[in-house]
Amino acid sequence: MASTEGVYLVPAFSGLFSPHWRADARGVLVGLTAATGRAHVARAALDAIAHQTADVLDAMDVEPAALRVDGGVTRSAVCMQAQADVLGLPVSRAASRESTALGAAFAAGLAAGVWSSTEEVRGLVGTDGEWQPRWSADRRECERHAWKDALSRSLGLA
Repeated sequence: MASTEGVYLVPAFSGLFSPHWRADARGVLVGLTAATGRAHVARAALDAIAHQTADVLDAMDVEPAALRVDGGVTRSAVCMQAQADVLGLPVSRAASRESTALGAAFAAGLAAGVWSSTEEVRGLVGTDGEWQPRWSADRRECERHAWKDALSRSLGLA
């Protein structure tokens, strides 16, 4: 599904966490019409991940040049493209889907002398997918505004 057709999912099923910290938030599905199907809702769930990441970066007041990602959801090319579009940043996926475990192994190897430097370890880390943003700045601004409107509708429902 290329678009949510105006459907937004705010997955505040146990409140809204970082960076909003609102226990009174509840999950909402906004923008439903008679033409809305399961695929629109599924796509809205993937887009919500991207919007939540953008919310965190906005709160941090940082503008990274790119985003490096890992973890299970990175298997979804649709989610990774949504992340690039919403952030307006290139997204690169780590070759290792579980970088936390890999990092712990690298730290242990460095401590045990398996590798002599972090530069040597850095050469062992690669990527296996990259996505470039496709949205215009105007579309990004409109989508972010619609997300924030949906998010505001989830507040104070507890």
